[in-house]
Amino acid sequence: MSKLHLVFGGRVSDPRTLDFDDLNSIEIVGVFPDYASAEKAWRAAAQRTVDDAEMKFVVVHLHRLLQPDLIAPGAGASA
Repeated sequence: MSKLHLVFGGRVSDPRTLDFDDLNSIEIVGVFPDYASAEKAWRAAAQRTVDDAEMKFVVVHLHRLLQPDLIAPGAGASA
């Protein structure tokens, strides 16, 4: 399976969180086959909105969501 990555972003209520204000206005940058290309797209989107502190873009590791059993023990979030 490819290690798919999703890049998306939008306006957040607090730049220190991932609390997006309006889920209907989320910008989907794209789905990428590897982290390097996802990071490149993330950097471009973030740079485009660099002067707006309330805009935030993130990279999501879709492959980890699709096959969580493949994550090594101890590498995931705590219970």
